[in-house]
Amino acid sequence: MAEIHTDIVEENFYSDSNDSIQEDIHFQQFRKFFVPCMYVVVFICGLAGNFLVLVIHIFYQKRKSLTDMFLMNLPLADLLFVCTLPFWAYASIHEWVFGNIMCKTLLGIYTLNFYTSMLMLTCITVDRFIAVVRATKAYNEQAKRMTWGKAICLTVWVVSLLASLPQVIYGNVLHLDRSICRNNDEEIFTVILATQMTLGFFLPLLAMIVCYSVIIKTLLHVRGFQKHKSLKIIFLVVSVFLLTQTPYNLAKLIGSTSWEYETMISFDYAITVTEAIAYLRACLNPVLYAFVGVKFRKNFWKLVKDIGCPYLGPSSQWKSSEDTSKTCSASHNAEVTSMFQL
Repeated sequence: MAEIHTDIVEENFYSDSNDSIQEDIHFQQFRKFFVPCMYVVVFICGLAGNFLVLVIHIFYQKRKSLTDMFLMNLPLADLLFVCTLPFWAYASIHEWVFGNIMCKTLLGIYTLNFYTSMLMLTCITVDRFIAVVRATKAYNEQAKRMTWGKAICLTVWVVSLLASLPQVIYGNVLHLDRSICRNNDEEIFTVILATQMTLGFFLPLLAMIVCYSVIIKTLLHVRGFQKHKSLKIIFLVVSVFLLTQTPYNLAKLIGSTSWEYETMISFDYAITVTEAIAYLRACLNPVLYAFVGVKFRKNFWKLVKDIGCPYLGPSSQWKSSEDTSKTCSASHNAEVTSMFQL
């Protein structure tokens, strides 16, 4: 009876082992297809959208506000971020072949611009809060706010650079079953994970919850203002942030609670898919923070005309938007509370 029991246990062990190997093979096949495709989509859309935003803000935006200043730094950060994706896409299909120096450099660039992008989103949120809740004061102190804005932008880049240094220092090429580029120090990796979740998720989320709650309350008491448009864009901004960033950060948080999750194939699927979804922010940021703006749309049509593309002129809907813009500009409060006057 003992021998029969042992045979059954061994048979179950080998059966489970074979199933595990098959699952791992299927996951690797899925990852080799899914990750490069998502990275290429984010790279192409993010490169085109953010480059367009940057060009228009630099060459066509005559009167630059504090929000415009933040919006110039946001696409710059996203551009540098998406430019690292082709390297990671190739490495996910084959292996890391770009050397140790490139590994450290790209890890640093990736992390630097991840922090910069998220902190700029936080700055934009706080700036809109001040512009709406402290409308008159913000209008009267525009010059001072611009000076502070430059200092804030510089601070964001410096903080992001310092936060990305551990990736540069401890990032290396590891030779396992294939060469991969990653941080190989578990303690430092834990610190990096905690910093990323704090600066890259919880801080922007807290800022959005607090600031946009007060903004909504303020807008509801504003008269003679198209508040429904502002409320729509607020809802859109918060929804996109939550839908793209929450799943990945939740998966990372769950994975950090127990090492057992690292051995689960289902958890590998969750991390891979949610990470790709989180990267979509680089494509959606230009749409949310620039293309919805009346000023940006007008400057976009100027760019289209200047480069010689067929120009039919803005439709009546565009003109209506411009009329709305002029109407809102009649008072300080209406001007600064408009979420579309970017």
